[in-house]
Parts: sequence; C-alpha cells; structure tokens
Amino acid sequence: MNSVPAGFVHLIDRAPQVTGAEMVASLVPPPQFDHATFDTYRADPAFPSQQEAKDLLMAFSGAARTAARGGGLFRRREKVPETKPGVYLDGGFGVGKTHLLAAIYHAMPARRKYFGSFIEYTALVGALGYQQTVELFRGADLLCIDEFELDDPGDTMVMTRLLGELVPTGTRLAATSNTPPNALGEGRFAAQDFLREIHAMAASFQTLRIDGTDYRQRAIDGHARALPPSEYAEALAASGAPASDDAFGDLVRHLATVHPSRYIRLIEGIATIGLRDVVTLDDQSAALRFVAFVDRAYDAQIPIRATGVTLDRVFSDDMLAGGYRKKYLRAISRLVALTHA
Repeated sequence: MNSVPAGFVHLIDRAPQVTGAEMVASLVPPPQFDHATFDTYRADPAFPSQQEAKDLLMAFSGAARTAARGGGLFRRREKVPETKPGVYLDGGFGVGKTHLLAAIYHAMPARRKYFGSFIEYTALVGALGYQQTVELFRGADLLCIDEFELDDPGDTMVMTRLLGELVPTGTRLAATSNTPPNALGEGRFAAQDFLREIHAMAASFQTLRIDGTDYRQRAIDGHARALPPSEYAEALAASGAPASDDAFGDLVRHLATVHPSRYIRLIEGIATIGLRDVVTLDDQSAALRFVAFVDRAYDAQIPIRATGVTLDRVFSDDMLAGGYRKKYLRAISRLVALTHA
C-alpha cells in the first residue's frame, strides 16, 4: 500500500455537471492555444508540407490577405482562389495540427466562430438535441473541429447531417485528425455501410497532409516516467496544490460514470494529476475513455505523476494493432509529455 498524506483531491469523488449553455461557452481554443498564431507556428524545413499547409491555411483564414494589405492603405488586394468550404488537416500526432487550427480561429475575422473537439460537438447535440444545435450554429462563420473521429454509426450520422445543414448556409469548416476523411471509421465499425455519408462529408473538405516528427518527443527519451511508490506522495506535494490522487483502477471505473464532455470539469482546478498503481488496460471501452481523459488533461497542460506500469504501456498490444491505433498512439505521445512536465 502507498502511504499518501491527506489533503489531496480525489477525482473519483467528483461528479461534474455541465449545462448546454456552459458547453457552448467553452467552444474556444484550450488555454495552451490562447495565443497560437501562424507567426508562432514553426514549420520544420525538413518537411515542406508544413509550410505548404501554413500558407494555404493563411489564405483560407484571410491572414494572407491581411498581411498583403500591410504594405500600404491602397495596396491592391491579393486574389485568393476559391476553395472548398472546409480544410481538413491530416497528419501524425505532434506535428502542430491543433496549433494551426487555433491559428485559423484567431486569424479569421468572423463574427461567430466556435472551436471544440469532435466529442464536444457530439455531446452538445446530446445535451441540446439535434435541431436546437443546428439552430445554435446556423449562421456561424466558422466551426473548428479538433480530433475528428467517427467511432460509431451514431456519430457518423449526427456529424454528417449537422455539417450538411450548415455548409450550404455559409459556415466554413476546419478540422484536424490522424485519419483522412474518406477513411474515417475504418476498422472501428462497418464503414462500408456508411460510405455515402462519409464521402458526402469528405466532399466539403480540402485535405492537407502534414508530415513531420512528434514535437513532444524531440526533447525526451520517448518513455513515460513512472515513480517509485516511496517518491509518489513527495512528488505530488512538490508539484503544487491542489493535486489529485487516485488509484488508477478506481479512476478508470469512475470515468465510465461521467460523460467524456465533462472530463474537463473533472480536472478543473487541479495542478497535478496523481495516478497510483497503473496497469495495462484490457478493456477497449475503458481505454477509449482514458484516451478522452488524457486529451482533456493535455489541453489543460496538467502534469501527471504515476506509479506502476509506465503510461506509455497502458494500452495492450492488441489495442495498438487495432482500429483505434492512432488514437492510442496520440494518447501515448501526450502521456509521455505530461509525465515529464
């Protein structure tokens, strides 16, 4: 048994509730991307697709035209060729796709714009109802959708219908994913049964492939850090208050009782997350919930301190070979970064 002093918060004691209005208000870039711009995106010269994507996205958002006009009041406005109503950033994890997505959000001079993860949009439909969500977004200038995934037929139908109703009214779309739009759902459900819907949605996007290496692992050894039990409590205490402390198995079970759209509230106000006795997960549903939890912890840039199995080994080999492989690899990349933070 680990000896953990009193005073730490236990996430398993939290049961956060989020109203539809609060969910809408949270549709902005996460804090770490509050000031993300095209200027602060450092394209790696070893991968030309990064600069090419940056240039095209600047044109898409209007940033290129703004820069061109900077030379003088009467400078001729640069003509930018018409593109599809949406851009879709496809690439590996850690190549700066979310940074570019936030840069689009900040650069586009839109009156109404929203930024959220795929799961936040589908959760909003669940909270408000489909028709009310359509009315909420109708007339919006821009929808930014991070981590676009179609893990089940219900999500497929909801998002294709929603985007299909908004695009004809002038809403522009920007999305990121580790999977090209025509391949969404492959290996996870019977994608062939939904090809018409998937292809219809893909037709709204111009796909930009962004190559590169994971920036999160350029300065670390590639493995998550696990602490000896004897150092765990001291590390939490030294990392700043308030810190949370939970047995890994208890937290994983608790996540099943909280909708993923509420995970951000689960960790609200926490400076460091403590996880004791980490084990490799063998249940895919539990693993996917943990992925969603890691995404929110990473968005909030909350360090993790853990004992047991290193968190880069939390997903089984079978999981890493399956249809959710890219999700798990993204989570591992983020876990490595957070345990070294």
